[in-house]
Amino acid sequence: MDGVGIPLAGIRVVRFGGHNQRIVGMPLAGILIQRQIYIVNNKGTRKGCISNSGHPQGVPLRDIKMAKKQKLELTWIGKENRPKLEPRILLEDPEKSYHAMHRVTDNDVFDNRLIFGDNLLALKALEQEFAGKVKCVFIDPPYNTGSAFTHYDDGLEHSIWLSLMRDRLEIIHNLLSEDGSLWITVDDNEAHYLKVLCDEVFGRACFVSNVIWEKADSPRNSARQFSTDHDHVLVYSKKTDWIPKRLARTDEANSIYKNPDNDPLGPWLPGDPYANKPYSKGQYSVTGPTGRVFSPPPGRFWRIAEKKLWELDKNGRVWWGPKGSARPSIKRYLTEVGDLVPRTFWSKKDVGSNRTSKNEMRMLFPGDSSFDTPKPERLIERVLNIATNLNDLVIDSFAGSGTTGAVAHKMGRRWIMVELGEHCHTHIIPRMQQVIDGTDQGGISKTVNWKGGGGFRYYHLAPSLMEKDKWDNWVISKEYKSAMMAEAVCKLEGFVYAPSETLYWQHGHSTESDFIYVTTQNLSHEQLQQISDEVGESRSLLVCCSAFRGRADALPNLTIKKIPNAVLSRCEWGHDDYSLNVENLPQKPPEPGQQALFGEEVES
Repeated sequence: MDGVGIPLAGIRVVRFGGHNQRIVGMPLAGILIQRQIYIVNNKGTRKGCISNSGHPQGVPLRDIKMAKKQKLELTWIGKENRPKLEPRILLEDPEKSYHAMHRVTDNDVFDNRLIFGDNLLALKALEQEFAGKVKCVFIDPPYNTGSAFTHYDDGLEHSIWLSLMRDRLEIIHNLLSEDGSLWITVDDNEAHYLKVLCDEVFGRACFVSNVIWEKADSPRNSARQFSTDHDHVLVYSKKTDWIPKRLARTDEANSIYKNPDNDPLGPWLPGDPYANKPYSKGQYSVTGPTGRVFSPPPGRFWRIAEKKLWELDKNGRVWWGPKGSARPSIKRYLTEVGDLVPRTFWSKKDVGSNRTSKNEMRMLFPGDSSFDTPKPERLIERVLNIATNLNDLVIDSFAGSGTTGAVAHKMGRRWIMVELGEHCHTHIIPRMQQVIDGTDQGGISKTVNWKGGGGFRYYHLAPSLMEKDKWDNWVISKEYKSAMMAEAVCKLEGFVYAPSETLYWQHGHSTESDFIYVTTQNLSHEQLQQISDEVGESRSLLVCCSAFRGRADALPNLTIKKIPNAVLSRCEWGHDDYSLNVENLPQKPPEPGQQALFGEEVES
């Protein structure tokens, strides 16, 4: 059978001519089989011929039933499967949190967050509080190369990798502010799939650039085909009108400005006097100081009008060459040019390489080679210089060795990092402690004159709100005390957890007049009536309780829900691992002779 490109949508079974072969899961579309095309519609199957050019003949287009809403998209096995994520609460462990003993500068930030746990669940946990508030997300996900360092299961099949990335990207999109941007480092193995996926999540119009980072210092002569010198940095914005910040000028950029005529306005650069676009006042001839006459080349025009040219010449802003016989050039003064527009090639000289980052890690952790491909601090510094300002919020949900948090901290940005691996404790916490103490003087420390200061809070994900009892029924987890349960239900119902010190029934709010009360009690009608009276007619209250007596609609200012029954279908309870792990791979398709879909045997 020569069938190609069969999507996994629609359930139809089609037999093909004398081959007596079946395709299960064929949609309403055409499939090319041995120079014949079979068009499936609601009336059955029709066959047409294929011309030498490969186009179908004799099959009216009206017989092809197209989907109502078609779009260009990347498809993969299991794309339609989406996890029903539980919005977990975060629990701080003060013993692992760390802060400087005193404030070093006015820009010190103390409320940064380091979260230990599955990063998809962590992103979901952050979504309610930080939606629309994150200025920059930088992530360095596993590249799917099959050669990951020991902390990651990196050899993932494309489909599951794309599904897991899609789920994370959608939450990241929600977290970004209107002027926010996403930066993803990735290699050639997944860069082009990921580009199309990001186009789908963010919108193709929000693609900003594919920055090429020169990661290698020298070629690998052991490479079988090409020695890879670069990684990609895909850049997306939340909105299409996003404008990147310009970069500070460098000595190298300034070095091309000279002052051969001792101009009192300082160094300058000769500018091209000609333009390609037609200009009504751009066709004229000028006579230079030596009497030589100059005109634009064929098809080109003077950039400015003749009157303006002579005004600039009078003020010494036109250069005729050292002998006055060269074509006129308009001076561009160094004092008048702005900062540098970001470019799409980032050299190792400017932002460091893999070797640079390994040396930085050796300074922090002598003798430790846990990370093969950490990112150099200067690379992250450039990203944050382009995408953020002082005190903006930065998130890295694949924290790895903690470089993003370290650089953000030194640059006065607020940060949130998420990491599931044990190196959260063995590498990130010690690294951030050195940053806060001011003893980390590697990376960008000297560039930004880092002296220490600030701090972070360490959190871990709470367990699932629900667990199975010995009879296999879902019940509230025994690990949840009353305050934890109130906070968890608030998040689940979309309320801000803010317990009142005076009103026992006020655990949180969604608006100034809408509140929530969470209790494990079995509430009587009298208790509900008392609560209703206290709430009053101008306010409303969601009551979440184990059980209640009386009619749920008897009190107009109360909405009553039974917990956990009212939320059982909301989430995938008890699911703690959505990590990029090979255990999540889809099963291999059945071989010929095995049982296929619906119990039919696959014929050979």
